[in-house]
Amino acid sequence: MWYVETSKNYLRFRGPPVQRRRFIKGFVGATLTLPLAARAQQSPVPVIGYLGNTVPQAWTGRLQAFRQGLSDAGFVEGRNVAIEYRWSDGQYDRLPELAADLVRLGVNVIVTPGSTASALAARVATKTIPIIFETGADPVASGLVASLSHPGGNVTGVSSLNNQVGPKRLEVLHEAIPLAKVIAVIVNPAAGDVAERQKVELQATAGMMGLELVVLEARADREIDAAFSTLQRRAGGVVIIPDAFFISRREQLAALALRNAVPAIFQNREFAAAGGLMSYGGDPAETHRLAGLYVGRILKGEKPADLPVIQGTRVELIINLKTAKALNIDMPQSLLGRANEVIE
Repeated sequence: MWYVETSKNYLRFRGPPVQRRRFIKGFVGATLTLPLAARAQQSPVPVIGYLGNTVPQAWTGRLQAFRQGLSDAGFVEGRNVAIEYRWSDGQYDRLPELAADLVRLGVNVIVTPGSTASALAARVATKTIPIIFETGADPVASGLVASLSHPGGNVTGVSSLNNQVGPKRLEVLHEAIPLAKVIAVIVNPAAGDVAERQKVELQATAGMMGLELVVLEARADREIDAAFSTLQRRAGGVVIIPDAFFISRREQLAALALRNAVPAIFQNREFAAAGGLMSYGGDPAETHRLAGLYVGRILKGEKPADLPVIQGTRVELIINLKTAKALNIDMPQSLLGRANEVIE
C-alpha cells in the first residue's frame, strides 16, 4: 500500500520502495504534461510576466536595474520570484498575442518596460492581473490611466522623460550644428498616436527655431536604410524619435549615421556608445528600478489603483566626442559642460 501526504509546500509518498518509485515517476510525468498555464498557477513562487517590445540584448542594463528594484523590494529572480519573458523585437503586431500568452500562463503581475504599446496590449488582454508600465509617453493621454495620482483599475507604473524632452532633443542637436537649417526626423508610424504627438511637437519647435523639418518614416530595416539615403541629400542632421523598434536597431542607426556623415541624436546612451553623435533622454536605470520596486509592492499585496504613477526626474546628455571629430563638428563647450558623459 502507498498513499500521499500533502501540505502547502510538499508531497510525501508512503509505501514500498518499488511502488513509490513507480508512482513518483508517473506523477512527475503527468505534471510535466499539464498545460503551461496550469503549471504556472501551481508555481510555489509568484511569477512576473515581462512583456518587452524590443530584444533582450538591447535591454541588458535596464533588466539589471529592474532586478535591482525587485531586490530592493525583497524579491530575487530564481529564489523567491520567477520571471516569464516575452520579446516582440520591435514588432508591434506581435504584442497582443504575447500579452495574451502571459495571461493564459496565469502570471501574478505583468510589467511592460519602455513601451506604451506593450502596456496597452496588456491592458486589453486582462482587466484583473496587475500591470506595471514604464513608458516615456503621457500615461493619461495614452489612455493607460485615468490620472497620475489616482490611476484606477489594474494599471499603474512609471513615466520617464523620454518623450517630454523631444523638443529639447532638437534644441541640443541644433546647438551642436547651428549652421544646419534643415533637420530630419525619423519616426516609426507603427507606434501610432504616441509617435504622431512627438512629431507634431517637434514640428512646432522647429517652426519657432526657424528650422525646416523633414519627416521620414521607417518601420522595417530596409526603410531605415532608405531613410538615411534620403536624409543625406536633404538634411544637415537627424532626430530619431524614441521607439522600441529603433532601440533594437540602435547599432544599425548609429552605423548608418556615421557612414552617411549625418549628425544624429537619439534617446539613450547605448546609441551614443554605438557611435551616434549624441543621446538625450530620461535615465532608464532610474525608471526601470522604480518599475521593479512597484512590481515588488504589488507582489506584497498592494493594488495598482492605490499606487500613483511615479515620474522620473533624471535626464542624461551623452556626447560621443570621437564621432564629433569624425564628422568635423567642433562641439560647443556649452554642451560639453552640461554633458553627463563624454565618450572619447
